[in-house]
Amino acid sequence: MNNNPVGWFEIYVQDMDRAKRFYESVFQTKLERLESPAGMPVELWSFPMMKGQMGASGALVKMADGPSGGNAVLVYFSCTDCAVEATRTASAGGHLIREKMSIGPYGFIALIRDTEGNMIGLHSMQ
Repeated sequence: MNNNPVGWFEIYVQDMDRAKRFYESVFQTKLERLESPAGMPVELWSFPMMKGQMGASGALVKMADGPSGGNAVLVYFSCTDCAVEATRTASAGGHLIREKMSIGPYGFIALIRDTEGNMIGLHSMQ
């Protein structure tokens, strides 16, 4: 493999307005509406992407019968200090699952649940 293994992620939601408020509040960012693929009744809002930078971007996705919660995949968001985003979770309508904890030389993680029942990870080196 000659590149980073993750190129995109999708977080399926039931209530797009509620999910957007949660992610924009926790990460202090604005999501951008994406055009739906031709003929697909799907709503997509992407996280900011910086070309040429490490990491992958992705989107919140709402579609008929689209699953949310359950977490077959756990997405980790990079943070400067994951404790900061973790403390915003409750006021944004989510739940703190695991407070910031050390993972040794790999930094720190925290686990939170969003307003749609999805568990996501927060990762930082400090």
